[in-house]
Amino acid sequence: MIAAVLDKPQTFTLYQTPIPNIQDNEIKIRVEGCGICTSSIPLWEGREWFQYPLEPGSPGHEGWGIVEATGDKINDIKVGDRVAFLSYHAYAEYDVAKEGSFVKLPQQLANIPFPGEPLGCAMNIFNRSDISKGDTVAIIGIGFLGALLCQLAKQKGAKVIAISRREYSLDFAKKYGADETIPLTNAWEVANTVGEITGGAFCNRVIEATGKQEAIDIATEIIGEYGKLIIAGYHQDGLRQVNMQKWNWKAIDVINAHERDASKYLTGMQSAVDAVLQGILDPQLLYTDILPLDAISKGFELTKKRPDGFMKALIQL
Repeated sequence: MIAAVLDKPQTFTLYQTPIPNIQDNEIKIRVEGCGICTSSIPLWEGREWFQYPLEPGSPGHEGWGIVEATGDKINDIKVGDRVAFLSYHAYAEYDVAKEGSFVKLPQQLANIPFPGEPLGCAMNIFNRSDISKGDTVAIIGIGFLGALLCQLAKQKGAKVIAISRREYSLDFAKKYGADETIPLTNAWEVANTVGEITGGAFCNRVIEATGKQEAIDIATEIIGEYGKLIIAGYHQDGLRQVNMQKWNWKAIDVINAHERDASKYLTGMQSAVDAVLQGILDPQLLYTDILPLDAISKGFELTKKRPDGFMKALIQL
């Protein structure tokens, strides 16, 4: 099979590698595609603590495809079924997933890409956010995740305020139901605008979806008393500071919405399948760049630089 190998920072090479074998509790998948996750950018860029080359297909963890073989202990899926799955080697023609790490994709979704892991992540974050009808929800950072959260919050009946540095991202937020859009400038300007929109009440839910210090600063200013501040951004470039005095004074709850339990990832993925079938979630507009495997480096460059119009890159095999 052909697999992409990250030989060194910012350098993928395609190699002919053996098709993986499976154990009794595994399935073999002919990969149709795999998304590129922003959390993989530091690994692609190269940090001193990473070692290269990576294993073939790494760090692809947003894969979907067709089941080609099943282990003897697999009973809930059969050859020919289409699945979204959790693994770490999906930038390759074939991959393996263990029992309890894949969800079946119904026939209604047969002709669309389905990167289950990030869609499941959006569902899990939304559930942890505890958003109800009538809530005022601010979402800071309108990338792929932020746009999906806009749609989910609006479907729930919340008033949605989208905050982003990029004008085209705010356009996506409007398409996905945002009631108000605010350019991300600085904490004070954003806070003043949110205060005007809400009549000084601010927001009872704020979702930080950038992984940046400035978004935490803005969230601190625009969260209302007894509100919930949800950390959805992936913070991986150093320590963070918070204004604990304001957190104390406002009596807020702070929720780290990241999951580490594989069963919860799977629950989120199944919830995403159901939400797409019901029309609650429609991610198709957000797949702005679909590229072949030999253009994987370009996909990572796009994900890092985020040129105008970019939301999500998928690798299609």
